[in-house]
Amino acid sequence: MSAVATPRHVGARPGGARAQRRHSRLVRIVLAAGLFGVLWMWWSSVPAGYAGTPANLATTLGELAGLLGAYLVCAQLLLIARVPWFERAVGLDRLVSWHRSLGATVVFLVLAHIAFMVLGGMILDRSLPWTEFVVILQDYPDMLTALIGTIVFLLVGLTSARLIRRALSYEVWYWIHVTAYVAIFLTFFHQLSGGVHFVSDPLNRVLWLLLYLGTAAAIVTWRFVLPTLDAWRFRMRVVAVVPETEDTTSVWFQGKNLEQLGVRAGNFLNFRFLSWGHLLTAHPYSVSWVPRDGHMRITVGGLGDHSRLLRQMRPGTLVFAEGPFGHFTADRVSRDRVLLVAGGAGIGPIRALAEELQARGFQPVVLYRAHSAAHLALFEELRAMPGVSVVPLVGRRAELGYDPLSAAALRSIIPDLQNWEVFICGPEGMAATVESSLRELKVPGRFVHREELSMS
Repeated sequence: MSAVATPRHVGARPGGARAQRRHSRLVRIVLAAGLFGVLWMWWSSVPAGYAGTPANLATTLGELAGLLGAYLVCAQLLLIARVPWFERAVGLDRLVSWHRSLGATVVFLVLAHIAFMVLGGMILDRSLPWTEFVVILQDYPDMLTALIGTIVFLLVGLTSARLIRRALSYEVWYWIHVTAYVAIFLTFFHQLSGGVHFVSDPLNRVLWLLLYLGTAAAIVTWRFVLPTLDAWRFRMRVVAVVPETEDTTSVWFQGKNLEQLGVRAGNFLNFRFLSWGHLLTAHPYSVSWVPRDGHMRITVGGLGDHSRLLRQMRPGTLVFAEGPFGHFTADRVSRDRVLLVAGGAGIGPIRALAEELQARGFQPVVLYRAHSAAHLALFEELRAMPGVSVVPLVGRRAELGYDPLSAAALRSIIPDLQNWEVFICGPEGMAATVESSLRELKVPGRFVHREELSMS
C-alpha cells in the first residue's frame, strides 16, 4: 500500500461538533428539569405520615415509581417524535439510543410500582401477595385496563432486549413496538382516577393532562400530519431501480421540487413505499444522490427482507418519505484533511459526502472496504470525482492475511492520520474496527464521526 498525498489547505468550518455537544447538554437539562418537576409534584402532594408505617412507606414508594415511570414513557415518546428542535440538537440516531436506554429504566419502574403497591397492601391487610393483587384489581378504579396495558408494556420491553431483538425481523419488532401506544392509553386513566397525587390536587391533574396531551400532539404533528402534507407536496415516486452489485441496489426517485426537502449529503430519511410488502413499515435509508433537478437516489444493501425486496420495486410506485434526519454531514468538518471510510451500503452517504466535500474545495480520501471487486458499488462514480482519492480495500481478511482496517494498515495509507477528520459508515463490525484503530492511532474522538441508521 502507498501513502496518500496530503490534501491542500482548505479553510475549515469550526464549532460544529462543539455546538452539537452544547445542544445535547441542553436537551438533557430539559429532560432532567421535567424529572425534577415530577418529583416536586410528588413531594407537594404526598400525604402526611407517608413514612409513618412500613405499609405507608411502601405505598408511597410505589406511587413515586409509577409517576417517574409514566414521565419517562412520555420522554421516550418525545425523543422519537421527530420534534425538529430535538433532532437538530442531538441527531435522530442518538435520540433513538437514548429512547432505547430509557426503556430498561421504564420497565424497572413499572415493576417497582406494582411490587411496592402490592407490598404496602400486604402489610396493611396482612394478606398474601396474590390475594392483595386481586384486591387491588377489584378495589381501585380502571385497574383492569391498567393491567392489560402493563402486560403490553412488559412485552414491548422484553422484545427490545438485544438477545430477543436479534431473533425478530424488523417488521415483527416494529408492530409489537407500536402496541406501546395502546399500553399508554390503557394505563393513563388509572393514574388520574386512582392516583392520590391527582385525585386530591387539581393543579397536578391539569399538569399531568398537559404532559400527555403535549406528547400526543407532538407525535401526531411530526409523525403523521406534517409528513403527510410533505408527501402530497413533493409527490415522490420511484422512477428507476438499478442493481449496483449482487447485493446492493440503487433506487431513483422523482418528485416536485425535491430540492426543498432540505436533504444534505449524509442525511437519511424514513421511506415507506406504497406497494405490497412495504406499505406497513418504514425503513431508514441514506441518500447517495442529493436532490438535484427533481431527482434523488438511495443505495441500499440487501440486509433484510425489506431491503432485498427493493430490487423488485416497480417504477411509478408512490413513496412516503419522512425526514431528512442526521448530523453525518459536511458541516461537522473542522479540519482540513478528511478521510471517508465506507463499507457495504455505507458507500451511499459516503459517496454523497465526497461529492459535497470536493465541491467545497476539500480533497477527501475514501477508503472503500469490500469482500471483492464485484462488491464495489458506485466505485466508478467516486473515481470520476475530481479531487477525490479512492483507495479500494478488497478481499477477506483470511485471504489477505491481515486486516486492511487495522491501525498498522491505516498508518501505511495515511501516516499522519492523527491530524485528519474521519467519517465512518458501514457494517457495525467494520465501523467498530475502524474506531478501535483510530483510537490506537491517537485520533481524538471529537474528530471521528459515525451515525447509526437504526430505529430499533
